[in-house]
Amino acid sequence: MKSVVIKGELRTSLGKKDSKKLRAEEKAPAVLYGGEQPIHFAVSFSELRQLVYTPSVYLIDLDIDGTVYKAIMQDIQWHPVDEIVLHVDFLAISNDKPVKIAVPVKIQGYAKGLRKGGKLNTTLRRLSVKALAANLPDTIDIDVSDLDIAQSIKVGDLNIDGIELLDQKSNVVVSVGITRAAKSAAGAAGDEDDDEGEETPESTEE
Repeated sequence: MKSVVIKGELRTSLGKKDSKKLRAEEKAPAVLYGGEQPIHFAVSFSELRQLVYTPSVYLIDLDIDGTVYKAIMQDIQWHPVDEIVLHVDFLAISNDKPVKIAVPVKIQGYAKGLRKGGKLNTTLRRLSVKALAANLPDTIDIDVSDLDIAQSIKVGDLNIDGIELLDQKSNVVVSVGITRAAKSAAGAAGDEDDDEGEETPESTEE
């Protein structure tokens, strides 16, 4: 998985008043969990943009006043109206301890059901996984080339080395449904077949 560097600075004081002051300076209060004690720090909005305005997921080299921690972003809270980050939680990780994270799904191939008028539906755009940091992929690639109309790929159909999938096995990830146009075309074709199969009664003259 790709990594990105995020720089932060230790907070000298805590509380609502200090948090409000940080946001006025375009910084967000943040906490790094996973160590012996939580580390409270501040991170600028400009640093966070490379994390929150992208569908990608990154491992983070979190540089807090010169000390670097390997981490992932665990949670982010937004202001309900304004586009302002209220708070961010990070989780420290190690090379020998599995982490849980949501990884984007990437669809590959052209489903054969689409050639018959079907529509591709991606139900799950991210999958929750558990793995060592070294095994985490940038995306979970799913080939849909053999997928026909009314067929689907479920979580239980996926098998990825070194990764445990945490979503329910019965959850559908991607499927090919039938569109109204295709259904109408199929119905029309069926009606034509029925018409061809009917015999026209011969007229008789008395």
